[in-house]
Amino acid sequence: VQLQASGGGTVQAGGSRKLSCLGSGGAFNIYTVAWFRQAPGKDREFLAASRYGTSATYYSDSVKGRFTISRDNAKNTVYLQMDNLQPEDTAVYYCAAASFLNDNYYYVERYYNFWGQGTLVTVSS
Repeated sequence: VQLQASGGGTVQAGGSRKLSCLGSGGAFNIYTVAWFRQAPGKDREFLAASRYGTSATYYSDSVKGRFTISRDNAKNTVYLQMDNLQPEDTAVYYCAAASFLNDNYYYVERYYNFWGQGTLVTVSS
């Protein structure tokens, strides 16, 4: 499956932004799809995941309550709604997919074998 992330841009602190991850070339409903981000000088960080086959979602503690992941399998798209953004949320945001991913590994970067190109979100203070 090929992934294309979009929706990045510049937003003021306290604002919101919605990212989209469009999949093509595969049966999207068999994939756990996750969002990661990488801030300048930092490692890539897991944010949220939408499990295949169910409505289950997972979040990192750093974004729980501020970010919401959702998916529309009919549109082959996973979204990341980001609210109350802060300057420390400035990063390149990536979506990633893995087919039939074990629930124990939803946060583990190396288990995702398909990646989008990344979209930059800049939060100004």
